[in-house]
Amino acid sequence: MGWLSSLLWAFWYILPAYFANASPVLVGGGRPIDGGRKWRDGKRILGDGKTWRGFIGGVLIGTVVGILQYVLTPSFYGSLGEAVLLAFLLSFGALVGDLVGSFIKRRFDLPRGYPAVGLDQLGFLISAMAFAYPVKTISSGQMLALLILTPLIHWSANYFAYKMGWKSVPW
Repeated sequence: MGWLSSLLWAFWYILPAYFANASPVLVGGGRPIDGGRKWRDGKRILGDGKTWRGFIGGVLIGTVVGILQYVLTPSFYGSLGEAVLLAFLLSFGALVGDLVGSFIKRRFDLPRGYPAVGLDQLGFLISAMAFAYPVKTISSGQMLALLILTPLIHWSANYFAYKMGWKSVPW
C-alpha cells in the first residue's frame, strides 16, 4: 500500500471520532454533564459547554458515520457488528477525551472555548484510538500522520464553525 493510500485509510478509520468530536457544536446544549457541580478545588468539574445532549448526540452521529462507512467499504471491516462497535468506541473515546481535556482546562482556570494547544486537538484523538484499540487499530505510521495532521484539521474546522456562527470563538 502506498503512503497516500495508507494516509487515506487512516482518515477513513478515524472519521467517526472526527464527526463525534465536531457534532456537539451543532447538537449540544441543555443540561451540563456535571450538573453545575464543582470539584474539590471549588471550580466547575466540566462547565456548561459539556452537555448530555452533545455527548450522546456526538456518539450517535459518530456511530452512524461508521455504519455508513461499512455500507460504502464493507471490506474495511470484518462485519457490520465490528463496524458498529469500532465506530461507537472511536466516538465514545473521542468524547471522553474531550471531557478529560475540559476537566484539565477547568483546573487551570481556562475559560470556556479558550484554546489549549495540543490538549484540544490531540486529547480526543488519542483517547479515541485507545478505546478502539481492542477492536481494530492502524499502523504506527498512520497514527503518527494523524497526530501531525489532526491539529491542522481541528483548527480549520473550528475556524469554519466560527465563520458559520456555530462557535463564538475561532479556535
